Amino acid sequence: MNRHRYFELYFVSGGRTTAQIEDRLFPVREGDLVVIGSDLYHRTIDSPGSRCRLTTLFFEPELIRVADGSVEETEYLIPFLAQKSDFPHVIPAATGIPAEIAELMQRIHRQLPETTLRGRLSVKTYLKMILLLLANHYSAYLGTQEDINRKRVELERLRPLFDYLEKHYDSPILVEDAARLCAMSSSYLMYFFKHTTGQTFLSYLNSFRIAKAQILLTTDDKSLASICQEVGFCNQSYFGLVFRKLVGVTPLAFRHRAGKGCWVGHMPGPSLTTQVRASEGTREPNLLPRDYELASRRLV
Repeated sequence: MNRHRYFELYFVSGGRTTAQIEDRLFPVREGDLVVIGSDLYHRTIDSPGSRCRLTTLFFEPELIRVADGSVEETEYLIPFLAQKSDFPHVIPAATGIPAEIAELMQRIHRQLPETTLRGRLSVKTYLKMILLLLANHYSAYLGTQEDINRKRVELERLRPLFDYLEKHYDSPILVEDAARLCAMSSSYLMYFFKHTTGQTFLSYLNSFRIAKAQILLTTDDKSLASICQEVGFCNQSYFGLVFRKLVGVTPLAFRHRAGKGCWVGHMPGPSLTTQVRASEGTREPNLLPRDYELASRRLV
């Protein structure tokens, strides 16, 4: 069984299989789409002698959420964030939605790796189109609509914090301060933030600051030390460590290559792969090569 913090979509472009998500089994046929949120144990179970072709898209929530830190941006992710135990993970081919999303996935694939600003914008636009299709589809489910409404209320409780971060990300921000903004205790904020956004407060804060640093590195000639301070890191070594972990290259290398008009390493952009499996029975799904997995984890 696999379990990861990024979001996953896979389109069955040939054959059939069974998707196991947590303790539920879903028959999946050619043309269907499977939608999987973060931190859910899942695998595919193939029948003996079967052959299945899957096109899989992985992306991190930061790709959508960090752009401006707004609650509105986060609403694109609600179909992934509102996945309760009865969530309908499979979208049937008959709805027509899987085919539309598969086409958008292929458009993303043609843009990867996104080596220009225009390519990066195209990938993000296609991904938002996918998320909008999913949001519209799942709003038709009464239970899911209730979940969406609940998730919106939860996100509104965090709005004061998101607004504060947008204006004060360059200043030290303690968990106690964040909790006070949301009228919560520190311990409850840590739980509530992870439950609502799918990531810890510290992870979100680091990703948000690194996204701001990327903008400065490509639009300003300030020193790395100045940018480090400007985005809220008081230690340049730690800034470099976090930057490399999230982006895949050092701040200096990022600035150098971006200055040549291209985006480097693991800049924001989903990972997409196609798997073809001929099965002799139940088995774990093929995993992405390590470099693909890392790319999907380094979206900022």
